[in-house]
Formats: sequence, C-alpha cells, structure tokens
Amino acid sequence: MTDPQAAARKLIDGIVSAGRETGMQVAAYLHGEPVVSACAGLADPASGRPVEERTLFNSWSAGKGPVSTVVHVLAERGLLSYDTRVADLWPDFGVHGKGGVTIAHVLAHTAGVPQAPEGLTVAGLADWDGVCARIAALTPLWEAGTATGYHALTFGYVLGEVVRRATGRPIAQVLREDVAGPLGVAEELFFGVPASQLGRVARLDDGNWDAAVARRPPDSPFFTAAPPALQAGPELGNRPDYLTTDVPSAGTMTARALARMFAALIGEVDGVRLISPERAGLVSTVVTAAPDLVLGAPVPKGLGYFMGLPEMGGHARAFGCKGSGGAVAFADPEHGFAFALTHNRMTAPPLDVAAEVADLVRQALGIRA
Repeated sequence: MTDPQAAARKLIDGIVSAGRETGMQVAAYLHGEPVVSACAGLADPASGRPVEERTLFNSWSAGKGPVSTVVHVLAERGLLSYDTRVADLWPDFGVHGKGGVTIAHVLAHTAGVPQAPEGLTVAGLADWDGVCARIAALTPLWEAGTATGYHALTFGYVLGEVVRRATGRPIAQVLREDVAGPLGVAEELFFGVPASQLGRVARLDDGNWDAAVARRPPDSPFFTAAPPALQAGPELGNRPDYLTTDVPSAGTMTARALARMFAALIGEVDGVRLISPERAGLVSTVVTAAPDLVLGAPVPKGLGYFMGLPEMGGHARAFGCKGSGGAVAFADPEHGFAFALTHNRMTAPPLDVAAEVADLVRQALGIRA
C-alpha cells in the first residue's frame, strides 16, 4: 500500500495544473478512519480564493445521498418504514392513482412521478408547501413499481415532505440534527446554504457540461424531469437565491462531510454509526436495474442510491450518488471504503475525473477492482 494522501494530492494537483479542473476536494475513509483529505485549485478564479477543506461545493444530485440517508436513519428509529405508503403520511399525495406509492418506490425512482410540475421557477422552489401541493396533484406516468425513471427534482420534495410529516421538522433540520451534527459536519453538509455562509461556496464554471446537455433532443424525458429553467449548470448553481433555498434533490457540501457520512453508513466513525449492519445490507442491495425511462439507459438503483457506478470500481454492492457535472460520493461496504469528490468545473464524460481519482485512491489502499 502506498501513501493514499500523497498519491491523491499529487494527482489532483496535476489535474488542476493541466487545466482539467478549476478547484476540487477529495476525501476518503477506510474502515471508519480518514485516509485522504486533499484540496487543489481555486474556489473562485476571479478573486484567487483557494479551495480549502471547508470550502462548500454545490454538488447537485450528490445531495440525494444525504436525503436518502435521512430516510434510512428515521427508518432505523422506527419512525417510518420502506413499505409505508406516502399517502399514509401525506394524504393529498394519494390522488390520481398514487395511493399505492411507497417510500421504497420513491427511493428507487419507481414511483411514477419523475416529471417536474409545469411552469416551476427558481423562485418557486422556495415555496415548499406550494411545490409539494403541485407534486401531490401530479398524475403518475406509470404504475408504481412497474418501471424506473430518474426523479431528478420530485425525489427530494416527496421524501422531504414524508420526513416533515413523520418528524414535524423540515428535512434540512433533520439532516443537521440527526446526521451532520452527530458526525461533526453540521457546517459542511447542506441543502440550502445559510446566507451567512455563501462566502465559503465555490463558484461553478463550465467544462463541457452545457454542451453535453445541449446535445440531448428537445423532447427528451430528461427535460421533463429537470426542465430547462431549472437545469443544472453554472448559471443556476451560482445564483445566491438558488443556493440558499432548500432543494433536497441537490446539495452544497464538502467532500469530507460526504465521505464521512457514507463511511458512517457502513461502519463506525468516531463512535457514530448511522444505521445497523442489517440495514446497511438492505441499502447495498440492487432494487432495480431496468432501463431508466428518463436517463435513457439501465442504471442499477438501490434504496435511494445508484449502485455500481464506474467511479465505484466495479463493486456491485457499492452505493452512492453522482451530481450533474461530475461530483460523486459513495460507500463500498465490501471493502469498508467511502469516497467523495467535489469540484467546481462541471464536466461530462470523457472529461470528468472522478473515476480516475477514485481508482488511484483504491490502488493506493490495495483495493482491487
């Protein structure tokens, strides 16, 4: 085994020096112990502000990891179960044939309501009750459990409202008090960023992400789930009004916080274990590998996380979430490994670097693909 910290630092310094990234963070845990915490580049090229360990990165759907984690923590405490029907907690949701939709359906993106409400604006995202009322009124595109399609926006609001109904607290508060706080990262793991912390947020820029989105046909279901007005990109991701809004399908965080959270899902981190080994076994099991009707390709999914992504090194039980533009965080329970990469240059294959960095860290630790 080589020194993973030195190896990761050398690699990301080289990536930034070559102009492949603007600024980035990498963090990794092995059996509950931190083994990598490395930063490189600039959080804001205009001011020259460097990336530090506590720099916050808007990491888009990497924030679905914390949403799902909150649900699992509440299930562990008996406040809900995966078989709980959403309408049992939120009666308005049960209209138009959605009465049978369970929390498990939502977690696995099989609930049948991937479409964002029509005409939703950035300002409208802040109206929690209004957005939830509009989602509750949606007619499903398929019967729950019979197909899967990425619920890009509705995922977070449906689960967020379920959490609010089950606990009496907004999901952002539950994240802080029940997940981030116990792990010591309450100031590093957010849906909406407190206005007082905006100065810590890295500014996003575009690699090839905007061009990759533009290549999708205009009638793609992708734009139904994530409409153009709310499309992930530097323009939206740098807006203070968006960054400060709790949109729990996305998140702004540090790599350290994400890696620490995933490590605590599969083991103990400084005395904190978020869920039992038995529940971790459920979480690391594929629920569906059917073709995704929104993304247009098969994507194995578990209860709230994607499974076996390329960044996960071919390990089928590894689970996590990837954000638009290339941020990623995951846990590999077979090897006790957790990893996160956050950055501010939004890229799509072949320019994204997360798999390259994760592979190097695994190699340094002696974890075989």
